[in-house]
Amino acid sequence: MSGTTMAAAALRRRAADAGANRWVVLVVLCVSLLLVALDATVLHVAVPAVTEDLKPGAIELLWIVDVYPLVCASLLILFGTLGDRVGRRRILLLGYGLFGIASGLASLAHDAQVLILARALLGVGGAMIMPATLSILRQVFPDRRERAVAIGVWSAVAAVGAAVGPLLGGFLLEHFWWGSVFLVNIPLMLISLPIGRLLLPESHGDRDGPWDVVGALMAAGGLFGVVFGVKRLGGGEPVESGWTVAPLLVGAVLLVLFVRRQRRRTHPLVDLKMFRRPAFSTSVGCIVLAMLALVGLELIAAQYLQLVLGLSPLETGLRLLPLTFAAMAAGLFGARMLRRFGPRRMVCFGFCLTAISVLTLTAMGGRDNAGLLLFGFLLLGFGLEMTLFGAYESMLSEAPPAQAGGAAAIGETSYQLGAGIGIALLGSVMNAAYAPGLRSVPGVPTSASASAGHSLGEAYDVAGRLGGARGVALRHAARDAFVHGLHVTLLVSAGLLLLGAVMALRLPRIMQCEMPAAAVGVPAPREVADTRISA
Repeated sequence: MSGTTMAAAALRRRAADAGANRWVVLVVLCVSLLLVALDATVLHVAVPAVTEDLKPGAIELLWIVDVYPLVCASLLILFGTLGDRVGRRRILLLGYGLFGIASGLASLAHDAQVLILARALLGVGGAMIMPATLSILRQVFPDRRERAVAIGVWSAVAAVGAAVGPLLGGFLLEHFWWGSVFLVNIPLMLISLPIGRLLLPESHGDRDGPWDVVGALMAAGGLFGVVFGVKRLGGGEPVESGWTVAPLLVGAVLLVLFVRRQRRRTHPLVDLKMFRRPAFSTSVGCIVLAMLALVGLELIAAQYLQLVLGLSPLETGLRLLPLTFAAMAAGLFGARMLRRFGPRRMVCFGFCLTAISVLTLTAMGGRDNAGLLLFGFLLLGFGLEMTLFGAYESMLSEAPPAQAGGAAAIGETSYQLGAGIGIALLGSVMNAAYAPGLRSVPGVPTSASASAGHSLGEAYDVAGRLGGARGVALRHAARDAFVHGLHVTLLVSAGLLLLGAVMALRLPRIMQCEMPAAAVGVPAPREVADTRISA
């Protein structure tokens, strides 16, 4: 055998090994994502136990719950672009270590301040992990067809983590103390660190010119202010409050200055020219609209199931599980659908299917209709995951490989902003439609009606204090007003989803597969590359 033939055979073997290792890398990345997704929701069921043990004040309790997503959303662009510069695997492994240390600190917290600090560190670790997983995935799967399959698995794991979080938290609380919801992260991180160091490839983006430290801090401060203000609006805080307006204004100014700075720099932190590509900018907008609908609807649906239908928290979680299973199915079959229908039709159809599911759920009333809820949640989960899958895949594929970290950070930031805006916007619509129904309940004092108009839970408390016929009348009126508000909110959400369907018409009609390059660190033999054809 000649030397040339032996060299070609060796290159083919290395390419084959790289192809097999790609899927092992995907497993490691999915474990990373699962941990971050779990930690975003696992604390929700532990809040009563934390309150009883640590006795936090109202503001401290709010920070315990919100500081993790707030810090995580604020630092995504900073660590996503830093990973492009110093190495994505390096940032991911540092995120693993910080996540494990912060989990141990949170599990042993003896007061609210320590727990807030630990949750903030968890947010920093999450911000290091999230964009790194997507950017490494973009680098390891250069073939768009394989990458679509990988993103489908990745998104299905995200859906599983978000759903399993409350169930896992409930199980741990029944058998252990509240700190166990954090302690479970440590053994998984101890396994992920050496495996990630051994199996994950290192990759870099564009390293020309200095890293823009000032720009990174401006982006972090701007996002912190905007997300903080949006979360206060979503929590029912008045718009005119200084603690709501000031962060929003400061955050918006910092983000405007950040954009201007990036446009002037020769080597920008984030290449804003990506937004000139219709597929990229449209995908980001679709992610925001999809999350806006999903989070707001989930929040209101949970209140409806518990306060109107009288289901327990566990029964509520089980009723919402079909939504997760449908999302998992859409993620796993998303690559095949994307190849067959293309980004435009897939995302547009996903939005339309979700709008149909939302309109179907307007048939919900004061009585339980399990079949209707099952059908509506299945359509909702499948349609939204189709939308998110198609948007994420198109966004990541449109971004240059050198900007993969920045693009992944933009996608994750859009996800977080959409979720925050959804809670604020749909929550405001719900309150505006709910409160008028309680202004003139026969026999109920005006002050009691005003208090009951804040929320359905507060209305039930007021009705319990009133007692007798007045309490019963207020309770029925509050429940009817909530159902009316729910219907109005669903109609607004359907309108936003149809707007998303129109927006999706700017996406490419077909899935254009470029000639795949070699896996990271493995040169592509010409004989192998020449036998591959683009779709």
